[in-house]
Amino acid sequence: MSVRDLLPWSRGNGNQVTSLFRDGERDPFLSLHRQVNRLFDDVLRGFDSRLPSLGGVSAPGAAWPSVEISSGDKEIKVTAELPGLEQKDIEVLLDDGVLTLRGEKRSETDDRDRQFSERYYGRFERHIPVGYEVKEDEVDARFRNGVLTVTLPKSEKAQSQVKRIDIKT
Repeated sequence: MSVRDLLPWSRGNGNQVTSLFRDGERDPFLSLHRQVNRLFDDVLRGFDSRLPSLGGVSAPGAAWPSVEISSGDKEIKVTAELPGLEQKDIEVLLDDGVLTLRGEKRSETDDRDRQFSERYYGRFERHIPVGYEVKEDEVDARFRNGVLTVTLPKSEKAQSQVKRIDIKT
């Protein structure tokens, strides 16, 4: 075996040259684009998942607590998972169409006793734009078994604003 056999562009039968690109990927710019995307994916994967949300835009996996939002005809329901917290540790605010969930999860042990931890401790604040006019005096928040459920009833105006649009062919 010669050194020439180890080079991918010199392999082949006779004068046939094997391409460095995958089949159908003969454009060097497309290949470069994919390599740069892979590089950014690898770099962003290393970011800490506990970074705070910045104005609705967050780093991958950064939004804590995890929420589920559902919108029906008469209400919007926001459910947030807050394991390890108690009701006194959570604050729910509604201001100018934005629902804010904030609180703090405290450590149960001293840092000197801990050798390794993947648990999250500290303050959190999550801003959720509601997108509808709601009856602020009828908003209901309940906390049970580490799950916070906030029910935001839509105003009559918000309920009547929904308009079905016919699809034409």
